[in-house]
Amino acid sequence: MRLFCRLILLMLMALPLRAEIVDTWQFKNPENQQRAISLAKQLRCPQCQNQNLVESTSPIAHDLRLEVYRMVDEGKSDEQIVSFMTQRFGDFVLYKPRFNSQTALLWCSPLVLLLFGILVIWRYVKKRRQLPPPALTEEQKRQLDKWLENKS
Repeated sequence: MRLFCRLILLMLMALPLRAEIVDTWQFKNPENQQRAISLAKQLRCPQCQNQNLVESTSPIAHDLRLEVYRMVDEGKSDEQIVSFMTQRFGDFVLYKPRFNSQTALLWCSPLVLLLFGILVIWRYVKKRRQLPPPALTEEQKRQLDKWLENKS
């Protein structure tokens, strides 16, 4: 009986682990729902690390999700909604930052690093081809001659 009570208590303690916020927003049509969810997946939660508005369970993500849903139902375009979010929270909310003077390094650095790596490998291979093979020492020459004689 004691074991049974402990198991029940353990299960009751584990219930809050699965608790999460559930959206109950009623959309005017299913297309708006799909568009709103897709748009919310493209926006990052300002409080969480690497979670979009759909995945995050933080209160601010819930509020922003509802805001996106409301704006979609009002008929606003994706650009208007994204513009609203970036004005409010900055470019941080975008998973795909825009290409501008402030983000040029972010967008160009992978290409620059790739080209630099190719250049380093190319120079290394070129240098290896130009080096003459190392000369054999007298001891190595004798061992080679001895080995060749034994093989014949």
